[in-house]
Amino acid sequence: MFARLASLLAPLGLLITLSACAAQNIKDVSDRAPTLDLEAFFEGDVIAYGIFEDYTQSLKRQFRVNILGTVAGDTLTLEEDFLYDDGETQRRVWVIQNLGQSEEGVTLYEGRADDINGVARGEVAGNALHWRYSLALPVGDASYDITFDDWIYQQDDHVAINRARLTKFGFEVGSVTLVFLRGKAAEAIGPLNLEAW
Repeated sequence: MFARLASLLAPLGLLITLSACAAQNIKDVSDRAPTLDLEAFFEGDVIAYGIFEDYTQSLKRQFRVNILGTVAGDTLTLEEDFLYDDGETQRRVWVIQNLGQSEEGVTLYEGRADDINGVARGEVAGNALHWRYSLALPVGDASYDITFDDWIYQQDDHVAINRARLTKFGFEVGSVTLVFLRGKAAEAIGPLNLEAW
């Protein structure tokens, strides 16, 4: 029985391995502009609109976020307040430390938040942040550890697009897409109403 199970799973393991090999590397975007300065982009008031789609690409939730970013030395703190379209609210506070540049010229980051398991690890090059972490996702009375493979791409001085792939045990369970607005774009629209959808 175990031999048959192993033979059935072998192609799946190969597929996961091949897809992992094909994943984008942060150095692939090192020449993209505008250059992302993570602290400068997120300092001050930022707003975001987002959606969550399940593995079938069906829209499951929409949300909006007010974010206050503060910078002290090498630390960026993001206070994020969420409203979901079902009325749920949530607050997350990220504390993100700039660790400096690697030998390859990539800027390294570590991040912590109450619902993050361990430490989030990030890299910035070109116009992008690549961010990996495990988040304890509440669903009803239970909580599930979901791995986020998260990319943020700065588009101009006021706009960045975030795309995250969510996996559990190596299988994709969904994706999150956000648009971040800062500066004049955020001032023109925000702060967002988090009292009612």
